[in-house]
Amino acid sequence: MVQVPGAARRAAAFRRMRDARSSEVAEDYVELVGDLIAETGQARLTDLADCLGVAPATAAKVLQRLQRDGLVETRPYRSITLTEAGERMADASRDRHRIVHEFLLALGVTGETAEADAEGIEHHVSPETLRLFEALTERLRKAG
Repeated sequence: MVQVPGAARRAAAFRRMRDARSSEVAEDYVELVGDLIAETGQARLTDLADCLGVAPATAAKVLQRLQRDGLVETRPYRSITLTEAGERMADASRDRHRIVHEFLLALGVTGETAEADAEGIEHHVSPETLRLFEALTERLRKAG
């Protein structure tokens, strides 16, 4: 067997990326459920599907998984609600998004691009990098 330099490091990075991808959908859904409840007083399956650009059947399948994972509660003909775990996940996702978005704006990225980029980065950024983004944002604001 050939030893590839840095193979263990690469494997760990790819593993982290796969883990982030697997939680990305859950984070997007719970964050959107929380946002819809805050904005309209309720979160309905059709609203989720419309906002995410997916078929209602796709949204229903994801909601079943989220309910099984203890993140949302759904009942027939009722609004979708977040569990405590779902609320924590939504808050954490929203906070990561805010930090990344503010960092990108502080770098001079346009608002529209910062919003789009933050949506992807928020799911893959490590806690260490996130702390540094936040600290650098503060320094850039003070300097500018």
